[in-house]
Amino acid sequence: MPLDLDARFPDPDAAYRAIISAHRGLSDDDSAALNAALVLILANQIGDQIVLAEALELAKASLTPSGRAASR
Repeated sequence: MPLDLDARFPDPDAAYRAIISAHRGLSDDDSAALNAALVLILANQIGDQIVLAEALELAKASLTPSGRAASR
């Protein structure tokens, strides 16, 4: 199964706000730990090593030389 890049949320802004809200009030370390836990939970939900590898490559390619995701 190839990586599906089509938008799947009926309200992507609400999904984004939920993610941002989950980080509100967390320290940088706790925010990083939340991201790591979320990635592992969602990777398990995907359950496909090839799709996970494609997603990791796409995410890594979105980083700027500073290591931060490029603004879109």
